[in-house]
Amino acid sequence: MKILNGSELAGYIKERHSKSVRSLKQSQNVLPRLAIIRTNEDPVVDTYMRLKTAYGEDIGVAVDVHTIDQSEAMDRISKLNEDQSVHGIIVQLPLPDSSQTDEVLNHVNPAKDVDGLGAATQFDAPTPTAITWLLSGYGIDLPGRQIVIVGQGRLVGAPLAKMWQNSGLKIDKVDKNTSDLENKVGEADIVISAAGQPGLITNDMVKAGAVVIDAGVSTDSNGLIGDVAPEVRQREDVTITPENGGVGPLTVAALFENVIRAASHG
Repeated sequence: MKILNGSELAGYIKERHSKSVRSLKQSQNVLPRLAIIRTNEDPVVDTYMRLKTAYGEDIGVAVDVHTIDQSEAMDRISKLNEDQSVHGIIVQLPLPDSSQTDEVLNHVNPAKDVDGLGAATQFDAPTPTAITWLLSGYGIDLPGRQIVIVGQGRLVGAPLAKMWQNSGLKIDKVDKNTSDLENKVGEADIVISAAGQPGLITNDMVKAGAVVIDAGVSTDSNGLIGDVAPEVRQREDVTITPENGGVGPLTVAALFENVIRAASHG
């Protein structure tokens, strides 16, 4: 088994980010600033807040968390859109009332939409970028490979499929309810799972020599958990992300890549 260690790659990227932020401060007197709109009291969200705040502190980017009621979100975003000291704005999902998600996300200034979720955003979504970085960092080529993306959510599956299809890759798009899911996954050289369904990708689905990226996120009594059944990680004939430290650290790094880009263009 070969482990795709996202934490290790993220460490190299963090060093580059620290240098970029210092350069922005010295050459342009710009302090990159990220504003996070939080409307949901959720333990998973707590984890994301800690990771993002800590990464910002480590590289010198200011991170402001705005914990507000969803009813205040549009007005707060309007103010942050106009605030020239704020370079990136993200709305932490899910919203308590998910029916307003598109409206709220599309209210973020596209030049500050560093989560890449608005219809007119100027940025790629961080998790698809992280997955691409992870595969590239380990020298895994995608052209000519059979690729399946499990899960078509707005944060990972859908934007990743769009990104890769735009680059000319052929993708099979499926979800947890696809009738021939086992066959689709079983034929794939590259399996990306982002369905949020623990144990969805079982040992008998994954063929020998496959590369498996577990980008699924759900929770159990022990905290965050992915889509891939534990026994898959016991195999010697697969290349796979670890239970912790795979896509997640690179997703945070990709977010701050966007923040730094936004600040440098500001």
